[in-house]
Amino acid sequence: MKPLNVFSKVIVPALVFLLLWPFSFNAHAVAPSLKFAPLDFHPPKGKRSVLPNGMILYLLEDHELPIVNISAMVQTGSLYEPEDKIGLASLTGTLMRTGGAGNRTGDEVDELLEYLSASLSAGIGGDSGYAGLNVLTKDLDQGFDLFADVLMRPRFSEDKLEQLRNQAIEGIRRRNDNPSSIAGKEFSKLLYGADTPFGREETLKTLSKITRQDCVEFYSRYFHPDSMILGVTGDFKSEEMIQKIIDKFNGWEKRKEGVPPLKPIPAAFNPSVHLIEKEVTQSYIRMGHLGIKQNNPDYFALSVMNDILGGQTFSSRLFQEVRTHKGLAYSVGSVFSPGNLEVGSFFAYGQTTSKNTAKAITEMMENIKKIQEEPVREEELQTAKDAFLNSFIFSFATPAQIVSRQISLEYYHLPEDFMEQFRDQVARVTRQDILSVAKKYLHPGGMTLLVVGKASAFDQPLSVFGPVHSITLSNDSP
Repeated sequence: MKPLNVFSKVIVPALVFLLLWPFSFNAHAVAPSLKFAPLDFHPPKGKRSVLPNGMILYLLEDHELPIVNISAMVQTGSLYEPEDKIGLASLTGTLMRTGGAGNRTGDEVDELLEYLSASLSAGIGGDSGYAGLNVLTKDLDQGFDLFADVLMRPRFSEDKLEQLRNQAIEGIRRRNDNPSSIAGKEFSKLLYGADTPFGREETLKTLSKITRQDCVEFYSRYFHPDSMILGVTGDFKSEEMIQKIIDKFNGWEKRKEGVPPLKPIPAAFNPSVHLIEKEVTQSYIRMGHLGIKQNNPDYFALSVMNDILGGQTFSSRLFQEVRTHKGLAYSVGSVFSPGNLEVGSFFAYGQTTSKNTAKAITEMMENIKKIQEEPVREEELQTAKDAFLNSFIFSFATPAQIVSRQISLEYYHLPEDFMEQFRDQVARVTRQDILSVAKKYLHPGGMTLLVVGKASAFDQPLSVFGPVHSITLSNDSP
């Protein structure tokens, strides 16, 4: 069919129909009769196996493109680094990738990856380590050799360590420049304690103590085959891949000790008000308290509750009431972040002009209280549930995402059908459920309030919310 014929025979009649449809039919009468069956979505899953060396493996073949993705999750993290050497985990993880591996220097690793058009990463975060490889199928052996070297035979180059240390020092020098970042890190200290693994931060003193040998010892303690979950997706045959993995990691010894226990965080809900004085024209607000672990059965209802309160950017109550209707904030919302190894947190945040600071805080507090006092509207609940359910499928858009999620669920000891539970549980959440969890888990009378801003420009002093504790930022600069 020629383009002109398509326009005259298909597009024009369609446009005419759309224009005349509201006048020809009762749209409101027709719409309710349109009913669809619930989405029955069962994504593929990687096949799980355990190798003789204790490594847990997930494989999911996908032959659409000639690419293989390999990812590893390792039981380690900055939570386990010595108190006097904060920053050791991060330096160790990055140095595994940049400091050379096997018989190659870091620069030689970079050159080979560039030649192969492959990418390789490694690092250590708060409660886990990771490594990843993306490589063309035809170059899998070379890429996998590099990947295995990084995990089993990192060289920890002294000069690369010094480069990383200097970069970390520059980060320390600049970390008091951004008010939003200040609010985030100082709020964590207030909730968890500045001396706990969840609140502490690296300093010039702790970084200066870290040696190459420290990196070697930290790596040697935590990186072993039986402390790792490996996922492989892409263009390969499973039987061949299993044998390849066994061969590549041959001789890697099992760990002699596990991760040390973490000291529990006491869940106290004592109200407090804190101010960080800074010469800025806007105030950065955080208010909240400790939360729950992700394995809490009320997690699903709490997630929906938070979406209604402040998690959904444009439709949430905080956005509509504080920003849209009253114009008291540039950005506003709430975050419900469940913990994995320890309790997470709940907090509301806002950014407002200095002269509206107290008004914005008051309005945010009122919205938190209100969601505890009466059931949410049915349309609010449905909007929040639809937003999740409609986006659920995108959590499984690629095989790599699917396997990555399987790895994460096993790592944090969650059920393998956790995401399916999430979908089903969210669909069943009621208005009464929202009210019940809000009453049980929100503590507006026991919140920690932190404001970064210029106190003399506030519409009211923060003392209207309670005794004010001033926080002086550490001037830990070179």
